Amino acid sequence: MSWKASARHGVREAPAGLALLQDLLNTRSTMSYGADLLALPDDAQRWLTDALAMWSRVAGLPAPVLLLSSTDLRSLRRLRTTFEGVIMAGSRNVEPDGALPPADVPVSLVPDADGWVRMVPAGRGTRWLASALWSEALLAQQAGLWPRLKLCHNVDCRAAFFDTSRNNSGVWHDVSTCGNTANLRAFRERKRLLGGSNGQLPRPTVQRPDRPEMR
Repeated sequence: MSWKASARHGVREAPAGLALLQDLLNTRSTMSYGADLLALPDDAQRWLTDALAMWSRVAGLPAPVLLLSSTDLRSLRRLRTTFEGVIMAGSRNVEPDGALPPADVPVSLVPDADGWVRMVPAGRGTRWLASALWSEALLAQQAGLWPRLKLCHNVDCRAAFFDTSRNNSGVWHDVSTCGNTANLRAFRERKRLLGGSNGQLPRPTVQRPDRPEMR
């Protein structure tokens, strides 16, 4: 089993349950990675069923069986857009569109056998899913992982990736594609602004992906 939406982008996956939120973000259609997985009811249901099975496995918690209605599907798309805004609000590279809506979701606080309190999603239907996603976001912030979940700086891509660079400086989901495409675009724009003069411009830098520092 795998996080199918994220796998088609070839991105580094976020750890533990945070990968569920990342996978939701990666359901959006971007560049050549395939269709929007939340566009059609059957595709959305398949994605949700697989994603919840993966979340249950990595989180060690049972997940409900959620059957999406047309209303649920619209709610799921809005939830995806909301989390895109939340991530962009914390980024220096992109700006969210408008104010972020408040999150009004239920959770349960449950002590385990060792006396540690766990935050467990609550509610029904997509309300349960929203509870799970917001819980994972909060847990990631408390663990210091949240700043590493990013959207690709390429506006035509916006794939969600987990930045494993040592100084958390990554901006592209894939340096060899989106990074080099951006450099080439900037090179052509500088050349256009020079009006096609014979002045020599430095060649666009070809970047190579950094060796991963952490998993």
